[in-house]
Amino acid sequence: MRLHLCAVGRLRTGPERILADDYMQRFNRTARPLGLGPLTEHEVEDRKGGGIAAEADLLARAVPAGAVVVVLDERGQMLSSPELARRIADWRDAGRQDLAFVIGGADGLAPAWRDRADLALSLGHMVWPHLLVRVMLAEQIYRSATILSGSPYHRV
Repeated sequence: MRLHLCAVGRLRTGPERILADDYMQRFNRTARPLGLGPLTEHEVEDRKGGGIAAEADLLARAVPAGAVVVVLDERGQMLSSPELARRIADWRDAGRQDLAFVIGGADGLAPAWRDRADLALSLGHMVWPHLLVRVMLAEQIYRSATILSGSPYHRV
């Protein structure tokens, strides 16, 4: 199952970019034997100032047709790392070809994205800058692969 990290905004060169790239590379090395990957990043940016509606259109083009859609939303469900790993494995085992994680911009996601999502996922009660969310999500995706592979990375 291919994974897609679809996000509004571009990570510029700096610590967030380095961390996101590191976790995505780790995932791609770890996940292949598990039938997962690659993890591909799709960055979209509305340069015309159309707001969340324009961002929604750009994200719709980035998400593969038929993909499982997981949106990051502060009102979403909070899962433990093992629970997220199990969800990913379940979608893979059900024969799903693509899994897209969708991160909105500074103003969040259009309601239509939350309505069509297979899962709305929250990283906690606090609100995080969307650029940090990308790093945190990349780490959790990598952590999921290590949990599924039995690696000691995730300690309980």
